[in-house]
Amino acid sequence: MNQQQIAEILAKPYAQQLLYGHDPARFAYIGLDGDPRAVPIGFWVEDGKIAIATVPKSAKVAALRKNPKVALTIDTGAFPPKALLLRGTAELTTVPGVPEGYLQAGRKVTTDEQYPEWVAGVKALYDEMVVITVTLTWAKLLDFETTIPKAVEDLMKEKAAG
Repeated sequence: MNQQQIAEILAKPYAQQLLYGHDPARFAYIGLDGDPRAVPIGFWVEDGKIAIATVPKSAKVAALRKNPKVALTIDTGAFPPKALLLRGTAELTTVPGVPEGYLQAGRKVTTDEQYPEWVAGVKALYDEMVVITVTLTWAKLLDFETTIPKAVEDLMKEKAAG
């Protein structure tokens, strides 16, 4: 899948809602022991890439240094379900303090009253963070209105054909 195709998917209204909404991403990677991991995580979008910040000594950082291939899902719990499925390659950058994008991502899950205290706590905790920037290599939007999983589509065609 090329970058133009990915950009077209990300530009769709439901994809935009998922990228800029309040739902966390589910971030999947391969741990150092070779087993898969999937964790809910806050994120932000920067220059068409997905960005995440974390503790420099986290298990994800060590694992991503060994194998930078990742997958993310951003979805809603509502019906019909909406899901943005993403795959890509992670790049790690250690930065001083707390990245602005991390603070913006935190605003998505805190109330106006909670946010100042959360920011103060985060800034007091982190002297540095690792920003994980995911360059996307594949994307698919499932909105169950205009797009559905291929296996479901195939089954529907099979049933319609008799």
